[in-house]
Amino acid sequence: MLYVSNAMMMRILRRGRRPHDDEFVAYYAARAGHLRNTAFLLCGDWHLAEDLTQTVFTKLYRAWGRIDRHDVLDQYARRVLLRAFLDERRRPWRRERPTPDDEVLDASVPDQRGVEDRQVLKRALLRIPKGRRAVLVLRFWADLSVEQVADVLGCSTGTVKSQTARGLDNLREVLGDTLEDLRPTSPGGLQ
Repeated sequence: MLYVSNAMMMRILRRGRRPHDDEFVAYYAARAGHLRNTAFLLCGDWHLAEDLTQTVFTKLYRAWGRIDRHDVLDQYARRVLLRAFLDERRRPWRRERPTPDDEVLDASVPDQRGVEDRQVLKRALLRIPKGRRAVLVLRFWADLSVEQVADVLGCSTGTVKSQTARGLDNLREVLGDTLEDLRPTSPGGLQ
């Protein structure tokens, strides 16, 4: 999919004005970065995250005139993002397997502990099943309630709760001994 920068998107939208374009442009400017970060947590690839984000905004733009409740746009956008992510995973070329990580090339700078922790969590998150990963990202990254996640995923709150518990168990299993290293220490040095 072709990458369209924020500036290019703004120029495209200004050319052929529709009645609600200013609202859409404002929403795009305010939420594109957050939606892209959410997409990255789902897929673990910045390029695919860009593609997914553009898919979401393309679909959102096409439906913009029909959307009555603009107060729930974030929820709608997350639902479209999740569906786009799940659809993308079904495509044949996505079944290719990446080359295993090379520890020498992926070594982090020792002084940047926060970055290293995020990389460890990201890699662990990518190793759990995508449905559970989606629940964890929506619950803990997007900070949605159980009910909101159930609505986005189109399932019951019980399913969200069980998938959250199983996803956290999977994450603990994948992290293993690394989990203790990731726990923050309090100012007094106690955990």
